[in-house]
Amino acid sequence: MTAPVALITGVGDSTGTALARRFAAGGYRVAMLARNAARLAALEAEIEGARAFVRDLDDLEALAATVAEVRETLGKPEVLIHNAVAHSFETFLEGDPALLERNFRVNTTALLHLARALAPDMIAAGRGAILATGNTASHRGVPNYALFAPTKAAQRILCQALARDLGPKGIHVGYVTIDAAIDVTWLGSEDERPDWLTPPADWPWPREDFFAKPAAIAEEVFHLAHQHRSTWTFDLVIRPFAERW
Repeated sequence: MTAPVALITGVGDSTGTALARRFAAGGYRVAMLARNAARLAALEAEIEGARAFVRDLDDLEALAATVAEVRETLGKPEVLIHNAVAHSFETFLEGDPALLERNFRVNTTALLHLARALAPDMIAAGRGAILATGNTASHRGVPNYALFAPTKAAQRILCQALARDLGPKGIHVGYVTIDAAIDVTWLGSEDERPDWLTPPADWPWPREDFFAKPAAIAEEVFHLAHQHRSTWTFDLVIRPFAERW
């Protein structure tokens, strides 16, 4: 087994799946981590070189066992992409404070555990990439993100600390802020989607231009993982051409 290994968390039906397909197409054996066993089984059958590992990142002890299983069955990951996310959309008075701790565990603490588990092998090899996907919640807080934004901001700052530590050791750490509504299928039909996931009434372009395409996001992440070491990016912000910002 000579092909490199990429470990991708949060392999759902949009960005995570697109990431798994892109890295497999790029010659990687892909360890796909997610909670949905049926979806992972279908992807494992579809994507050559991909293996399913059913795991809830909320369980940190089980996550450590999963990393050991990935090493044993596929090899030492050269790329880590933390795409898993736990979120909630309540104000600080409405939401259960326990949600903040759950979100932090999945978004930030799990990333720390994964980095601690995988970085030593990358350092020994003198190469590797650790990337996380985020959104504008990692840069600013809004009322209904009170129990979510702090965990994404911490995730981004953790990545920055990792980048400054691991960069001189040959490991590229980057953070991808996706400033967009992503064209996901799990939110249902057009009339079932929340207002924030539909174009505003005065949107002058075709509807599809409102959404970031998962395959296009995956292409940017793949590029980030393979940048020349003389021009590494840490903060990568991507958005549709017509996004208002």
